[in-house]
Amino acid sequence: MALKPELIRALQLAARTGSIEYGVRRVVKLVLRGNAKLVVIARNTPPEVKRDLEYYAKLGNIHIIVFDGTNIELGAIIGRPHSVSVLAIIDPGQSNILDLATKVDISE
Repeated sequence: MALKPELIRALQLAARTGSIEYGVRRVVKLVLRGNAKLVVIARNTPPEVKRDLEYYAKLGNIHIIVFDGTNIELGAIIGRPHSVSVLAIIDPGQSNILDLATKVDISE
């Protein structure tokens, strides 16, 4: 993914200045309710979780970014001491992550 450094900076800024939620159950609820603006999925997320989230996000017209890193890396990027396989951006804050979502292909 050519945008990985830019995506990492955008995720960090969104975590600091905006509002994010993580965890499969929380993210699925946010997507089903239409409260998520963007979903980020780690590369090693279980296929059934990825498939379900992609389906729900498509129904709600919510963009998905497949992060080219592990769940441990994704957790570290947002400042969590544990793994994070999926996260939802509720408010991007000062981040440009929503603009990046239109540049990133879902199949990556």
